[in-house]
Amino acid sequence: MLNDLLITFLSTLRDVAPIVALIVVFQVIVIKRSIPNLRKVILGAVFVVIGLTFFLIGLERALFPLGKLMAKQLSNPDFVLRHYDGALTDWQAYYWVYIFAALIGFSTTIAEPSLYAVAVKANQVSGGTIGTLYLRLVVALGVGMALVVGTYRIVVGDSLVTYIMIGYIVVVIQTLFVKKDIVALAYDSGGVTTSTVTVPIVAALGLGLASVVPGRNPALDGFGLIAFASVFPMITVLGYAQINDVIKYINNYKKLKI
Repeated sequence: MLNDLLITFLSTLRDVAPIVALIVVFQVIVIKRSIPNLRKVILGAVFVVIGLTFFLIGLERALFPLGKLMAKQLSNPDFVLRHYDGALTDWQAYYWVYIFAALIGFSTTIAEPSLYAVAVKANQVSGGTIGTLYLRLVVALGVGMALVVGTYRIVVGDSLVTYIMIGYIVVVIQTLFVKKDIVALAYDSGGVTTSTVTVPIVAALGLGLASVVPGRNPALDGFGLIAFASVFPMITVLGYAQINDVIKYINNYKKLKI
């Protein structure tokens, strides 16, 4: 354990060092100013390295194994046949996998630090019109839906390209019929879901499921859930904006009629 911790710490230090060096070069040489609050900056950099080290250790020892374990247990033939009378090749046989995928996608996205940061900034720049909690819930709902569709694709063995292409076609169509001030936020919402908390669980879930379902190859079918988790939040955020526009239009129409 200590050996793994030391190796991960040195690896993290190596990865963070170029970022710190780049900022120092721009601040001192390009901008030609001293670094403000130098002690706090150094202390913060140390905390970043230590935090990333423990986080990576946690991923390797807990989150990845947990995701694979849950996928394998829920798709284990003994468990499946205990709750389903059909064949193991039927997509309906894995309904517990779909339920778990939806719930784990929703819960991990709610806990995603990057999504929380984006939601707070969106609330600030919009003057409070974009609610922090509402945005997080809508994005989390999108990820939950994404994992249901993604796990279904793994079970049935359909083409990943077809699903993703259809998803982006839907996004493009929605973009044409929504206010432009929400488009950039919706697109960013798809990116922030593929971050520190969500990705390890989602990746492990896909690989674990593909290694258990008959006829599936983890190398070919196990990946792709993260792509779904990027597309569907765009759809749900744009859809939420469109629903709000329809509600406002109906309310305004009622007021004019009165």
